[in-house]
Amino acid sequence: MRYIFPILILIPFLLMLYFGKETFYIEDSLKEAQTYDYHFVLITEEVGNQYWRLIEKGAKDAAANHNIYLEYIGPKVSDTEEILATLDRMIAAGVDGIMTKGMNEEEFSELVHKASEQNIPVATVDTDSEGSGREFYVGTDNYLAGYLAGENLIENTSGEQKVAVIIGLSSAQNQIERLEGFKDAISQTNRIELIAVSESNITELGAAQATYRLLKVHPEITAIFGISALDGIGIVKGIEEMQPTEKPYVISFDILPETLDAIEKGHIDVTIAQYPEEMGQLAVEQMRTLKNNQKVETILHTSTGIVDASHIRNGELIEPPKEGELP
Repeated sequence: MRYIFPILILIPFLLMLYFGKETFYIEDSLKEAQTYDYHFVLITEEVGNQYWRLIEKGAKDAAANHNIYLEYIGPKVSDTEEILATLDRMIAAGVDGIMTKGMNEEEFSELVHKASEQNIPVATVDTDSEGSGREFYVGTDNYLAGYLAGENLIENTSGEQKVAVIIGLSSAQNQIERLEGFKDAISQTNRIELIAVSESNITELGAAQATYRLLKVHPEITAIFGISALDGIGIVKGIEEMQPTEKPYVISFDILPETLDAIEKGHIDVTIAQYPEEMGQLAVEQMRTLKNNQKVETILHTSTGIVDASHIRNGELIEPPKEGELP
C-alpha cells in the first residue's frame, strides 16, 4: 500500500508532461506552417484531362517558384454549369486570382464582372473570351493553329481531297477558331473539300465513334483533322475499326504521349503542337505581376508548330517544331 500513493501522484505528473509536450509540438507545427503571398485557383475543364494536367503542372511549378498557393479544381467530366458554379464559389471564397477557360455564356461574363468588383482578377487560359472583361488571356493563337493544319494538308497531299473534321465541342471558342483557320487555309485551293464535321465531346471514345460513322457514310474521305487533344487517338481507333481500303491522312492536335507514339508508328501523320505547361506557367506569372500592381499583356500567345515523325524518337519529342506564322 505504501507504494500506491506515490504512483498515484506520479501518473498525473507523467500525463501532464506528455500532453504538455504534444501541445507544444502542435503549436510549433502551426508556427512552422507555410505562409503564401497569394492564393490562386486554376479551374480546369475536367480534372482528369491529360491536357489540363499539363497546364496544372506548369502552373504549379511557377507557383512553387513564387511562394504562391495554387488550387486545381473542376468537374470530373466537362460540365459548363459546374465550371460556372465553381467560379462563383471561388469568388465567394475571396481567393486572390482565378484562371480558367473562357466561355461564351453570358453568366461567365457576369461572374468575371462580379469577381472584378471584389478585386479578384480572372484570366482565361487555353480558350479566350475577349468580351467577358477578363484581365488577360494566355494560350495558343487558335486561328493560326487551324490555319497551319490546313496549310500542312495542302503541302502534303496531292489531287482531290475529301476532308472530315472531328471537333471536340462545337460550342467551344477555341475549337471554333481552329476550324475557321483550317477552312480559310484550305480555301486557297479548289482540290480540297470539307465534306463533314462531327463532334467528339472531347473524349477519345467519342472521336472513335464519330470517325467510324463518318467513314461508313462517306467512304470517299481521304483526310481527317482532329481539333481537340483526344481526337487524334480516337480517330486512329475509328480507322482501325472501319478498316478503309486506304488510310486517310490524319492531322491531330497536341503532343500527348499517345499521340507522339501514334505518329512514330505511322497511324497519325502530323499533329499541331501547343504547349500547355507553358500556358500554366505564364498564366501564374502574369497573375502575380498583375497582383503586384504592374501592367500585363492582355493577350499572350504561346508557341505553336507542326510535329511529324522527324521530331520524335522512342515516343519522345527530340526537336521542337518551328513556330508557325500566318502569311
